[in-house]
Amino acid sequence: MKTRGLYIHIPFCMRKCLYCDFYSVTGKTELMGQFVSAVLTEAKTYAGDRIDTIYLGGGTPSLLGPDHLPTLMSELAKVFNLSGLSEATIEVNPDTATPDFYETARRCCFNRISVGVQSLSDAELHQSGRLHNSNQALQALQQARDAGFTNVSADIIIGLPGQTWKSLENTIERLLATGINHISAYCLSVEEGAPFAVNRPDSLPDDNLQANLYKKTIRCLKHHGFIHYEISNFCEPGMECLHNLNYWRSGDYIGLGPAAASHINGFRYSNVADLQKYLAEPAGVRSEIECLATPDKLGEEAMLRLRLLCEGFDLADIQRKYATEAEGLSQRLGMLVGNRSLFKQGSRYFVPSSRVLTCNTILADVLS
Repeated sequence: MKTRGLYIHIPFCMRKCLYCDFYSVTGKTELMGQFVSAVLTEAKTYAGDRIDTIYLGGGTPSLLGPDHLPTLMSELAKVFNLSGLSEATIEVNPDTATPDFYETARRCCFNRISVGVQSLSDAELHQSGRLHNSNQALQALQQARDAGFTNVSADIIIGLPGQTWKSLENTIERLLATGINHISAYCLSVEEGAPFAVNRPDSLPDDNLQANLYKKTIRCLKHHGFIHYEISNFCEPGMECLHNLNYWRSGDYIGLGPAAASHINGFRYSNVADLQKYLAEPAGVRSEIECLATPDKLGEEAMLRLRLLCEGFDLADIQRKYATEAEGLSQRLGMLVGNRSLFKQGSRYFVPSSRVLTCNTILADVLS
Protein backbone atom coordinates (compact mmCIF):
# COMPACT_ATOMS: atom_id res chain seq x y z
CA MET A 1 0.00 0.00 0.00
CA LYS A 2 1.35 3.41 -1.03
CA THR A 3 2.44 5.94 1.59
CA ARG A 4 1.35 9.42 0.63
CA GLY A 5 1.00 13.01 1.75
CA LEU A 6 -2.45 14.59 1.88
CA TYR A 7 -2.99 18.26 1.04
CA ILE A 8 -6.39 19.94 1.43
CA HIS A 9 -6.93 23.36 -0.12
CA ILE A 10 -9.29 25.51 1.95
CA PRO A 11 -10.29 28.25 -0.53
CA PHE A 12 -12.04 30.68 1.84
CA CYS A 13 -10.64 34.09 2.81
CA MET A 14 -12.01 37.11 4.60
CA ARG A 15 -10.23 39.36 2.12
CA LYS A 16 -7.79 38.84 -0.74
CA CYS A 17 -4.22 39.93 0.02
CA LEU A 18 -2.87 42.30 -2.62
CA TYR A 19 0.12 40.11 -3.53
CA CYS A 20 -1.72 36.76 -3.61
CA ASP A 21 -2.45 34.78 -6.77
CA PHE A 22 -3.53 31.55 -5.01
CA TYR A 23 -7.10 30.47 -5.67
CA SER A 24 -9.51 31.69 -2.98
CA VAL A 25 -12.95 33.21 -2.62
CA THR A 26 -14.15 35.91 -0.24
CA GLY A 27 -17.46 36.38 1.52
CA LYS A 28 -18.71 32.79 1.01
CA THR A 29 -18.05 31.18 4.37
CA GLU A 30 -21.70 30.12 4.50
CA LEU A 31 -20.65 27.39 2.03
CA MET A 32 -18.14 25.91 4.50
CA GLY A 33 -20.34 22.99 5.51
CA GLN A 34 -21.10 22.11 1.90
CA PHE A 35 -17.39 22.37 1.11
CA VAL A 36 -16.45 19.93 3.89
CA SER A 37 -18.98 17.43 2.54
CA ALA A 38 -17.53 17.81 -0.96
CA VAL A 39 -13.97 17.21 0.29
CA LEU A 40 -15.09 14.03 2.02
CA THR A 41 -16.79 12.85 -1.16
CA GLU A 42 -13.58 13.41 -3.14
CA ALA A 43 -11.52 11.74 -0.40
CA LYS A 44 -13.51 8.53 -0.77
CA THR A 45 -12.06 8.04 -4.26
CA TYR A 46 -8.77 7.29 -2.44
CA ALA A 47 -10.31 5.24 0.38
CA GLY A 48 -7.88 3.07 2.30
CA ASP A 49 -4.69 4.85 1.24
CA ARG A 50 -2.10 5.24 3.96
CA ILE A 51 -1.32 8.88 4.79
CA ASP A 52 1.93 9.91 6.48
CA THR A 53 1.51 13.69 6.49
CA ILE A 54 -1.44 16.08 6.28
CA TYR A 55 -1.32 19.76 5.33
CA LEU A 56 -4.31 22.11 5.35
CA GLY A 57 -3.44 25.19 3.27
CA GLY A 58 -5.30 27.94 1.55
CA GLY A 59 -6.89 30.34 1.56
CA THR A 60 -7.47 30.53 5.28
CA PRO A 61 -7.81 27.05 6.83
CA SER A 62 -8.31 28.52 10.29
CA LEU A 63 -11.72 29.75 9.06
CA LEU A 64 -12.90 26.14 9.41
CA GLY A 65 -12.95 26.84 13.13
CA PRO A 66 -14.36 24.62 15.88
CA ASP A 67 -17.59 24.16 13.90
CA HIS A 68 -16.16 22.42 10.82
CA LEU A 69 -12.61 21.23 11.58
CA PRO A 70 -13.65 18.30 13.84
CA THR A 71 -16.12 17.00 11.25
CA LEU A 72 -13.56 17.15 8.46
CA MET A 73 -10.80 15.43 10.40
CA SER A 74 -12.91 12.75 12.09
CA GLU A 75 -14.44 11.71 8.77
CA LEU A 76 -11.06 11.71 7.00
CA ALA A 77 -9.83 9.30 9.68
CA LYS A 78 -12.57 6.90 8.55
CA VAL A 79 -11.56 7.18 4.88
CA PHE A 80 -7.75 6.96 5.11
CA ASN A 81 -5.30 4.85 7.06
CA LEU A 82 -3.77 7.39 9.47
CA SER A 83 -2.04 4.86 11.72
CA GLY A 84 1.38 6.08 10.58
CA LEU A 85 0.60 9.80 10.61
CA SER A 86 3.81 11.62 11.57
CA GLU A 87 2.91 15.26 10.91
CA ALA A 88 -0.31 17.24 10.50
CA THR A 89 -0.02 20.96 9.73
CA ILE A 90 -2.70 23.61 9.55
CA GLU A 91 -2.14 27.16 8.33
CA VAL A 92 -3.45 29.96 10.52
CA ASN A 93 -4.06 33.62 9.77
CA PRO A 94 -3.55 35.80 12.86
CA ASP A 95 -6.90 37.58 12.45
CA THR A 96 -8.74 34.24 12.75
CA ALA A 97 -6.60 32.67 15.51
CA THR A 98 -8.27 32.04 18.87
CA PRO A 99 -7.44 29.83 21.86
CA ASP A 100 -10.57 27.80 21.07
CA PHE A 101 -9.34 27.18 17.52
CA TYR A 102 -5.94 25.97 18.70
CA GLU A 103 -7.48 23.65 21.29
CA THR A 104 -9.72 22.23 18.57
CA ALA A 105 -6.75 21.74 16.25
CA ARG A 106 -4.90 19.81 18.96
CA ARG A 107 -7.89 17.52 19.51
CA CYS A 108 -8.09 16.97 15.73
CA CYS A 109 -4.59 15.41 15.53
CA PHE A 110 -2.69 18.51 14.35
CA ASN A 111 0.82 18.73 15.76
CA ARG A 112 2.25 21.54 13.62
CA ILE A 113 1.07 25.13 13.13
CA SER A 114 2.07 27.48 10.32
CA VAL A 115 1.16 31.12 11.00
CA GLY A 116 0.91 33.58 8.10
CA VAL A 117 2.75 36.45 9.76
CA GLN A 118 4.33 37.90 6.57
CA SER A 119 5.70 40.92 8.46
CA LEU A 120 5.76 42.53 11.89
CA SER A 121 5.72 46.01 10.36
CA ASP A 122 2.19 47.39 10.57
CA ALA A 123 2.89 49.67 7.59
CA GLU A 124 3.98 46.73 5.41
CA LEU A 125 0.99 44.66 6.50
CA HIS A 126 -1.43 47.49 5.71
CA GLN A 127 0.08 48.17 2.29
CA SER A 128 -0.16 44.45 1.46
CA GLY A 129 -3.85 44.17 2.35
CA ARG A 130 -3.38 41.95 5.40
CA LEU A 131 -6.18 42.08 7.97
CA HIS A 132 -4.00 41.60 11.05
CA ASN A 133 -1.43 43.81 12.74
CA SER A 134 1.88 42.90 14.35
CA ASN A 135 0.43 42.49 17.84
CA GLN A 136 -2.18 40.03 16.54
CA ALA A 137 0.54 38.03 14.80
CA LEU A 138 2.63 37.77 17.96
CA GLN A 139 -0.49 36.89 19.95
CA ALA A 140 -1.35 34.11 17.46
CA LEU A 141 2.11 32.60 17.94
CA GLN A 142 1.83 32.81 21.73
CA GLN A 143 -1.62 31.22 21.68
CA ALA A 144 -0.22 28.30 19.69
CA ARG A 145 2.49 27.79 22.30
CA ASP A 146 -0.02 28.13 25.14
CA ALA A 147 -2.15 25.42 23.50
CA GLY A 148 0.82 23.07 23.67
CA PHE A 149 2.15 23.22 20.10
CA THR A 150 5.91 22.76 20.06
CA ASN A 151 6.27 22.70 16.26
CA VAL A 152 5.42 26.22 15.11
CA SER A 153 6.37 27.90 11.83
CA ALA A 154 5.94 31.45 10.58
CA ASP A 155 5.74 32.68 7.00
CA ILE A 156 7.43 35.95 6.09
CA ILE A 157 7.65 37.74 2.75
CA ILE A 158 10.78 39.41 1.42
CA GLY A 159 10.08 42.41 -0.83
CA LEU A 160 6.88 43.86 0.63
CA PRO A 161 6.06 47.53 -0.10
CA GLY A 162 8.38 49.87 1.77
CA GLN A 163 10.41 47.03 3.28
CA THR A 164 13.98 47.74 4.38
CA TRP A 165 16.56 45.55 6.06
CA LYS A 166 15.84 47.34 9.34
CA SER A 167 12.14 46.40 9.20
CA LEU A 168 12.83 42.86 7.96
CA GLU A 169 15.50 42.23 10.60
CA ASN A 170 13.10 43.50 13.25
CA THR A 171 10.48 41.01 12.02
CA ILE A 172 12.94 38.10 12.13
CA GLU A 173 14.38 38.96 15.55
CA ARG A 174 10.94 39.38 17.14
CA LEU A 175 9.74 36.11 15.62
CA LEU A 176 12.74 34.19 16.89
CA ALA A 177 12.18 35.63 20.35
CA THR A 178 8.80 33.83 20.46
CA GLY A 179 10.55 30.44 20.31
CA ILE A 180 9.34 29.32 16.88
CA ASN A 181 11.46 26.66 15.21
CA HIS A 182 10.73 27.13 11.51
CA ILE A 183 10.55 30.12 9.15
CA SER A 184 9.45 30.11 5.52
CA ALA A 185 10.84 33.24 3.81
CA TYR A 186 9.35 33.81 0.37
CA CYS A 187 10.60 36.43 -2.08
CA LEU A 188 7.64 38.41 -3.40
CA SER A 189 6.92 37.83 -7.07
CA VAL A 190 4.09 39.83 -8.60
CA GLU A 191 2.15 37.24 -10.59
CA GLU A 192 -0.62 37.76 -13.09
CA GLY A 193 -3.95 37.62 -11.27
CA ALA A 194 -2.70 39.28 -8.10
CA PRO A 195 -4.03 42.79 -7.33
CA PHE A 196 -0.45 44.09 -7.23
CA ALA A 197 -0.15 43.13 -10.92
CA VAL A 198 -2.84 45.70 -11.75
CA ASN A 199 -1.76 48.40 -9.28
CA ARG A 200 1.92 47.90 -8.59
CA PRO A 201 3.07 49.97 -5.60
CA ASP A 202 5.96 52.34 -6.26
CA SER A 203 7.43 51.33 -2.90
CA LEU A 204 8.05 47.68 -3.87
CA PRO A 205 11.77 46.90 -3.48
CA ASP A 206 13.49 46.40 -6.82
CA ASP A 207 15.19 43.12 -7.73
CA ASN A 208 18.58 44.19 -6.42
CA LEU A 209 17.21 45.30 -3.05
CA GLN A 210 15.11 42.14 -2.74
CA ALA A 211 18.17 39.99 -3.47
CA ASN A 212 20.14 41.89 -0.82
CA LEU A 213 17.31 41.41 1.71
CA TYR A 214 17.27 37.68 0.95
CA LYS A 215 21.03 37.33 1.45
CA LYS A 216 20.85 39.19 4.75
CA THR A 217 17.94 36.99 5.85
CA ILE A 218 20.05 33.88 5.22
CA ARG A 219 22.95 35.26 7.24
CA CYS A 220 20.70 36.37 10.09
CA LEU A 221 18.92 33.03 10.45
CA LYS A 222 22.14 31.05 10.18
CA HIS A 223 23.60 33.26 12.91
CA HIS A 224 20.71 32.17 15.13
CA GLY A 225 21.38 28.49 14.48
CA PHE A 226 18.73 27.91 11.82
CA ILE A 227 19.53 25.54 8.95
CA HIS A 228 18.85 26.77 5.40
CA TYR A 229 17.48 23.40 4.32
CA GLU A 230 15.49 24.50 1.26
CA ILE A 231 15.63 27.60 -0.91
CA SER A 232 12.84 29.38 1.01
CA ASN A 233 12.84 27.41 4.26
CA PHE A 234 14.85 27.57 7.49
CA CYS A 235 14.56 25.59 10.69
CA GLU A 236 16.19 24.53 13.89
CA PRO A 237 17.94 21.16 13.47
CA GLY A 238 15.41 18.35 13.05
CA MET A 239 12.39 20.63 12.54
CA GLU A 240 12.03 20.42 8.75
CA CYS A 241 8.49 20.30 7.36
CA LEU A 242 8.00 16.60 6.59
CA HIS A 243 5.05 17.20 4.29
CA ASN A 244 7.00 19.56 2.06
CA LEU A 245 10.06 17.30 2.11
CA ASN A 246 7.86 14.70 0.43
CA TYR A 247 7.15 17.18 -2.40
CA TRP A 248 10.82 17.97 -2.92
CA ARG A 249 11.71 14.28 -2.88
CA SER A 250 9.14 13.66 -5.65
CA GLY A 251 6.92 11.57 -3.39
CA ASP A 252 3.24 10.82 -3.97
CA TYR A 253 0.62 13.19 -2.63
CA ILE A 254 -3.13 13.57 -2.85
CA GLY A 255 -4.70 17.00 -3.25
CA LEU A 256 -8.31 17.60 -2.21
CA GLY A 257 -10.34 20.75 -2.84
CA PRO A 258 -10.56 23.25 -5.71
CA ALA A 259 -7.17 24.04 -7.33
CA ALA A 260 -5.44 21.27 -5.34
CA ALA A 261 -2.76 19.29 -7.19
CA SER A 262 -1.98 15.57 -6.93
CA HIS A 263 1.01 13.44 -7.95
CA ILE A 264 0.34 9.70 -7.89
CA ASN A 265 2.25 6.86 -9.55
CA GLY A 266 3.83 9.17 -12.13
CA PHE A 267 0.55 10.95 -12.97
CA ARG A 268 0.06 14.61 -12.10
CA TYR A 269 -3.25 16.47 -12.19
CA SER A 270 -5.10 19.38 -10.61
CA ASN A 271 -8.65 20.10 -9.61
CA VAL A 272 -10.42 22.96 -11.36
CA ALA A 273 -9.95 26.29 -9.56
CA ASP A 274 -13.67 26.94 -9.21
CA LEU A 275 -15.50 26.43 -5.91
CA GLN A 276 -18.99 26.16 -7.42
CA LYS A 277 -17.90 23.52 -9.95
CA TYR A 278 -16.10 21.64 -7.20
CA LEU A 279 -19.16 21.65 -4.93
CA ALA A 280 -21.31 20.36 -7.80
CA GLU A 281 -18.92 17.54 -8.76
CA PRO A 282 -16.11 17.09 -6.20
CA ALA A 283 -14.75 13.87 -7.68
CA GLY A 284 -14.98 14.85 -11.33
CA VAL A 285 -13.32 18.23 -11.83
CA ARG A 286 -9.75 17.17 -12.51
CA SER A 287 -7.79 18.97 -15.20
CA GLU A 288 -4.28 19.13 -16.62
CA ILE A 289 -3.80 15.37 -16.31
CA GLU A 290 -0.23 14.58 -17.27
CA CYS A 291 1.91 11.46 -17.30
CA LEU A 292 5.55 12.48 -17.38
CA ALA A 293 7.80 10.68 -19.84
CA THR A 294 10.88 9.16 -18.22
CA PRO A 295 13.35 11.90 -19.30
CA ASP A 296 11.01 14.60 -17.94
CA LYS A 297 10.35 12.62 -14.78
CA LEU A 298 13.97 12.13 -13.86
CA GLY A 299 14.84 15.74 -14.75
CA GLU A 300 12.03 17.01 -12.55
CA GLU A 301 13.08 14.75 -9.69
CA ALA A 302 16.64 16.05 -9.89
CA MET A 303 15.43 19.65 -10.01
CA LEU A 304 13.18 19.23 -6.98
CA ARG A 305 15.83 17.46 -4.91
CA LEU A 306 18.41 20.15 -5.68
CA ARG A 307 16.13 22.60 -3.85
CA LEU A 308 17.11 20.73 -0.69
CA LEU A 309 20.31 22.62 -0.09
CA CYS A 310 21.70 20.39 2.67
CA GLU A 311 20.54 17.07 1.23
CA GLY A 312 21.20 17.65 -2.44
CA PHE A 313 20.58 15.08 -5.12
CA ASP A 314 22.15 11.63 -5.45
CA LEU A 315 22.63 10.67 -9.09
CA ALA A 316 23.19 7.04 -8.06
CA ASP A 317 19.55 6.86 -6.88
CA ILE A 318 18.32 8.07 -10.26
CA GLN A 319 20.59 5.69 -12.13
CA ARG A 320 19.21 2.75 -10.15
CA LYS A 321 15.65 3.81 -10.97
CA TYR A 322 16.06 4.83 -14.61
CA ALA A 323 19.24 3.01 -15.76
CA THR A 324 20.52 4.16 -19.15
CA GLU A 325 17.89 6.89 -19.50
CA ALA A 326 19.76 8.88 -16.85
CA GLU A 327 22.76 9.37 -19.14
CA GLY A 328 21.53 12.69 -20.54
CA LEU A 329 20.91 14.03 -17.03
CA SER A 330 24.38 12.90 -15.97
CA GLN A 331 25.92 14.88 -18.82
CA ARG A 332 23.95 18.05 -17.93
CA LEU A 333 24.98 17.75 -14.29
CA GLY A 334 28.61 17.36 -15.33
CA MET A 335 28.43 20.55 -17.39
CA LEU A 336 26.88 22.45 -14.46
CA VAL A 337 29.65 21.25 -12.17
CA GLY A 338 32.17 22.37 -14.78
CA ASN A 339 30.85 25.94 -14.78
CA ARG A 340 30.49 25.92 -10.97
CA SER A 341 26.69 26.13 -11.01
CA LEU A 342 26.67 22.92 -8.94
CA PHE A 343 29.24 21.13 -6.82
CA LYS A 344 29.63 17.40 -6.31
CA GLN A 345 30.49 15.18 -3.34
CA GLY A 346 30.70 11.52 -4.30
CA SER A 347 27.62 10.88 -6.41
CA ARG A 348 25.64 13.69 -4.75
CA TYR A 349 25.12 17.14 -6.31
CA PHE A 350 24.39 20.42 -4.51
CA VAL A 351 23.60 24.05 -5.32
CA PRO A 352 26.46 26.16 -3.89
CA SER A 353 25.43 28.75 -1.31
CA SER A 354 26.90 31.42 -3.59
CA ARG A 355 24.44 30.44 -6.36
CA VAL A 356 21.20 30.19 -4.40
CA LEU A 357 20.03 33.58 -5.70
CA THR A 358 20.36 32.35 -9.30
CA CYS A 359 19.16 28.82 -8.64
CA ASN A 360 16.09 29.13 -10.89
CA THR A 361 18.36 29.35 -13.92
CA ILE A 362 20.39 26.39 -12.68
CA LEU A 363 17.29 24.29 -12.05
CA ALA A 364 15.98 25.13 -15.52
CA ASP A 365 19.26 23.87 -16.98
CA VAL A 366 18.82 20.61 -15.05
CA LEU A 367 15.37 20.17 -16.61
CA SER A 368 16.28 21.12 -20.17
